[in-house]
Amino acid sequence: MIAAVDLVNGLGVLAGLQRISVPGANGYLDTNFLGKAEYGLSALAERDFLFLHVEAPDEAGHLGDPAKKVEAIENVDAKVIGPLLEGLRQAGGEWRMMVLPDHPTPCATKTHSDEPVPFVVYISSDEQKPRAQSRGYNERDAREKGIFIPEAHTLLGRLLRH
Repeated sequence: MIAAVDLVNGLGVLAGLQRISVPGANGYLDTNFLGKAEYGLSALAERDFLFLHVEAPDEAGHLGDPAKKVEAIENVDAKVIGPLLEGLRQAGGEWRMMVLPDHPTPCATKTHSDEPVPFVVYISSDEQKPRAQSRGYNERDAREKGIFIPEAHTLLGRLLRH
């Protein structure tokens, strides 16, 4: 469990996950994004499961600053998800990854909303499959083209049983 938010860490500990502290991981826009990925890959060398939480896009939403939110999301993509994917590919074997926000925080309202969130499930064997459909990872594409899961608590089970 890698997170800089006390509530998220508490939920992880209650779920039986071991907390991993990352130097410089503070939950804000200047968090140690790359460190989270590096510590995550180290954890996956010894464990079968990693829960990694990044708070920065949510914080930018609370600030009501679209430019900072885009920057935070780009940092998550380039400094967390990208290095995790590369590390998993280099390690080989089968692996699965699910990426999603815990809730939307639109810049326009500066608070959480109850709108559905986009999610992506990526399985290592997917890299060998042809792409039948192009989808973006955003709320609009999720709403227009995606799969809606009304019981969000079932997502983890879906990931693990594939």
